[in-house]
Amino acid sequence: MASEVKLPRLGQGMESGTIVKWLKSEGERVEKGDPLYELDTDKVTQEVEAEASGVLLKIAIPEGEVPVGRTIAVIGEEGEQVELSENGASEQPPPAAETEVQTVETPAREAETASIGEPVTAQRDGGRVKASPLARRIARERGIDLASLRGTGPEGRIVAEDVERAGVSAPAAAAPAPAPVSGEVERIELTSIRKTIARRLTEAWQIPVFQLQTSADMTRANALVARLREDGTKATVTDVLTKVCAAALMRHREVNAQYSEDAILRYPTANVGIAVAAPQGLVVPVIRSAERLRLAEIAAERAEVVGRARENKLQRSDLEDGTFTISNLGMYRVERFTAVLNPPQAAIVAVGATEERAVPVDGEIVVRPMLTLTATFDHRAVDGAPAADFLQTVKELLEEPGLML
Repeated sequence: MASEVKLPRLGQGMESGTIVKWLKSEGERVEKGDPLYELDTDKVTQEVEAEASGVLLKIAIPEGEVPVGRTIAVIGEEGEQVELSENGASEQPPPAAETEVQTVETPAREAETASIGEPVTAQRDGGRVKASPLARRIARERGIDLASLRGTGPEGRIVAEDVERAGVSAPAAAAPAPAPVSGEVERIELTSIRKTIARRLTEAWQIPVFQLQTSADMTRANALVARLREDGTKATVTDVLTKVCAAALMRHREVNAQYSEDAILRYPTANVGIAVAAPQGLVVPVIRSAERLRLAEIAAERAEVVGRARENKLQRSDLEDGTFTISNLGMYRVERFTAVLNPPQAAIVAVGATEERAVPVDGEIVVRPMLTLTATFDHRAVDGAPAADFLQTVKELLEEPGLML
């Protein structure tokens, strides 16, 4: 009996998702638990696994935005015939003995045939090369001209794999040639993640906030990072900041909070989010209960989640339950900046580059590695004095990291 594949609800409040690509083709055998397709939600793009075993009989929606609960495919036994009604529900046709069986080549099957044989020349729609949004983004990032590629998708549509193959086959020494300027305005469709980023930033801009700033001497923190690296731990300043902020949040729980309509919620553990510039947009994977972790454990977990973020392999669980955020642009040589709140969290700290500066120490002018921190607070949940105490604790722990160990 055929089993319908419906778009799942992968989190509270999810109403729709965007199918990026199918990882299986029509007619291909699928086992329960196999990655079936990539789904772009309001938080992350992730692989969705098959919930049944059988043959992928029909792909109802090859790509695009789909409401939760809509039938997107059908899995059943080989040779089983199914049809989909206008509302996406499957309909069983009359028994095979009473109908004339015809073989119809579907677009997905055509794509599979094309990938085995000669690829279909990239098709144009009104002068514009047909390509999936993901393929366009990858091509844009790598400087690959879509018009020079052959598409293996339905009707010659260029998909992400086509661009990946072009990037691999290109000579390593050859720099990607910039796309010729055609004078046309490039249209970049908004992904679910980009729409969510825009919505959340708009919400954050309406929150009454205030900023506080301080600078910390990083001499001892840098020495700690160096010792950890000598011991084989790939630690960074961000790892030290994560541990420091977690310790400070436990001492100043007023900051480890969020504002709601009826109450201020203060959390018992520090779930520290790390802002990451991933290919799909800004994401904030979370290091849970960071105050309980050793620096080496934080470094390992940070490396893992940031790696998954940049490979577009984060799960929704990686992004949930954060209580505080660190945004570090020091690697871009940014001296200082102000970060936008990550609602519903009550605070975020913006971290600039560590710079050699002349500072007074014990009546003398000396040169020290200084780091500027700019913290933004939701004034509805946090008042100025406790916010200042929190930032002072962060400064003290960075300058004397032994106090948190």
